[in-house]
Amino acid sequence: MQAKCGQCHRANDIAPFAITHYEVVAAWGEDIKRVVTNKLMPPWKPVPGHGEFRDSYALTDEEKQTILDWVEAGVPEGDRADLPPAPEATGDWALGEPDQVIEMSKEFTPPRGTDVYRCFVMPANFDAKQFLTAIDVRPGNRQIVHHVLLYADTTGYAESMDGKDGEPGYTCFGGPGFALALNGALGGWAPGQRARFLPEGIGIELTKGSRIVMQVHYFPVGRTGPDQTRIGLYYAKQDIQQRLFMIPVVNTSFKIPENADKYEVKANLAVLPFMDGKVIWVYPHMHLLGREIKLEVTDSKKETRPMIYEDNWDFNWQGSYTYVEPLVIKSGSNIKLTCTFDNSEGNPRNPNKPIVPVGWGERTTDEMCLAFIGVTFDFEKYLPLRKPGTANQ
Repeated sequence: MQAKCGQCHRANDIAPFAITHYEVVAAWGEDIKRVVTNKLMPPWKPVPGHGEFRDSYALTDEEKQTILDWVEAGVPEGDRADLPPAPEATGDWALGEPDQVIEMSKEFTPPRGTDVYRCFVMPANFDAKQFLTAIDVRPGNRQIVHHVLLYADTTGYAESMDGKDGEPGYTCFGGPGFALALNGALGGWAPGQRARFLPEGIGIELTKGSRIVMQVHYFPVGRTGPDQTRIGLYYAKQDIQQRLFMIPVVNTSFKIPENADKYEVKANLAVLPFMDGKVIWVYPHMHLLGREIKLEVTDSKKETRPMIYEDNWDFNWQGSYTYVEPLVIKSGSNIKLTCTFDNSEGNPRNPNKPIVPVGWGERTTDEMCLAFIGVTFDFEKYLPLRKPGTANQ
């Protein structure tokens, strides 16, 4: 339980109780039995055999049976001498205290009753190039924050728009409003997201003069309240040889018919010449009608390899998944994304009453067929982008 459940069941995190003492866990015994039996917990979504990922918190069949047998036996405590060492306290941040914490200049309360997209210009202004090995996001109000996307702005546009309507930030439905460089997308957060460090030698570049812009999608339909979301930045301490780029595989032109309970939408991304590289992580994304999502790559010899497959999509449990071994991709390959949607009355998560056709969009009642892949390109791997102990260039 400490290894597979403790990263969410910790103080000040998303889970309803922390796995710190026997008495606390034992009191939840019957609930633990129910969610393990129904495969609700732990919420590890990738199907085995479709990519091997680091830090998996999926339970093996043996581990599941051990937990169920323990509950059936009356949750006996066991010998405290056999307890593993207590996990190291990390405070509010699962990866430990960040090198820098930045937050919205002041609280923002979105109007109740509709989707709100608001961009906030974060206070960090980078006067020299920096590299990050992890970014963590701590929503200030989890009840209304639908998701967060982070961008780097070198144009000055976001700063010129900040506060023009008398509120912090500016309205930014459809995007942050400025043109993105290839390395302009930095990451984000959605329910279930857990931060991870990048593999050694890989970093997220923040170019000189850039400002971090945080786009927050609020969904304050039943309630609203103040939010002041924070971002934790973890700076590279070792050599960085390659930059990480976030590349989308996406279809924006679909329409899911009403009452279609298994409707497929596909997207393709061709790997262009000289773009040989490695996929470090993958981040699939849909909304409430999503049921399955699959990503695979076919090389020039027509051989297909799985990248990720989730056969029980849940918007409340999503995030990026880092490969144990980076996935090699070659020019001439094709990456295919398949999203399966249930737009029927049989889908209890369907937000539309009555049922209506649904297409691409940023509202909660719209849909997306999207997967970001975190890629490094081979042409960079011999370039000394940063040396520890020296000034960034």
